Amino acid sequence: MILILYIAALIAAVAFAVLVIFLARTLTAVRRTMNNVADTLEGVEKQMEGITLETTALLNKTNKLAEDVGEKSQKLNTLVDGVKGIGDTVQEFNESIRSVSRGLTKSADSNTDTAAQALKWGQVAINLWKKAKKEEVK
Repeated sequence: MILILYIAALIAAVAFAVLVIFLARTLTAVRRTMNNVADTLEGVEKQMEGITLETTALLNKTNKLAEDVGEKSQKLNTLVDGVKGIGDTVQEFNESIRSVSRGLTKSADSNTDTAAQALKWGQVAINLWKKAKKEEVK
């Protein structure tokens, strides 16, 4: 019976030794994997630093561009207001011309006889002047 206990203890000791050996190999493999993960994370961290710097620079450029667009938009609004003012002025000028034209038309309609007489007398005066010139040349 003691022999069986010794054999059982020996088997338990061998099993424990085998377990320790496999556990040591597994832990060694886990350590290598964790070192690789740590190296990879360091590389990712360095890349993230570069990306962070580039993102910050891009954000600054975007903010400057947004400010520039805002300023130019404000200037464009001023220009649009000026063009609107010019359009209003041209419209008022057209109304003034229409008003003067209507007044001239009414005046011409009411004074057609007088205008016709003035044209006739003007034509007579031009003819007399032409005759006087011809006589001077002769």
